[in-house]
Amino acid sequence: MYYYIPQPPVFLPVIGLFIGLVFGVTFQKQLETINQQWRKKPEAKDSFLLSDRNLQLSYQGICLGVWLFLGGGFKVLGFGVIGAYGISLLITVGTGAFMWQQLGEMLLEIKENGLKSLNLDEFV
Repeated sequence: MYYYIPQPPVFLPVIGLFIGLVFGVTFQKQLETINQQWRKKPEAKDSFLLSDRNLQLSYQGICLGVWLFLGGGFKVLGFGVIGAYGISLLITVGTGAFMWQQLGEMLLEIKENGLKSLNLDEFV
C-alpha cells in the first residue's frame, strides 16, 4: 500500500518572486533614468511626477509578483486558495498603495526643498 504525500505548492511563490524581481529591476532603471533627466533639467515641470505609464506598469508588476508570492506562501501554510490569495490581495493592495503615495510625497519634497530636505541621518 502506497501513501501519497502531497507536495506544497511552491511553483506560484517562485514565479511570483521572479516576476517581482524582474519588474523591480525595471522599476529601478526607470527611476534612475528619471533622476538623470531631472539632474539635466531640474526646472522641468513634470520631472518628479509619477505619471509615467511605464513606471506605473513596472510598479504594478512588482505588486503582482508580491501578490503571487504572498498568496503562494499562505497556500503553503494550509490556507485555501480563495483565502490565501484574498488575504494576500488585501495586504498587497494596501501596502502597494501606501508605498506609491509615500514615494510621490518624497519626490515632491525633493522637488520643493531639494535633496537635503530628506536628511536621513537624523533618524539613525
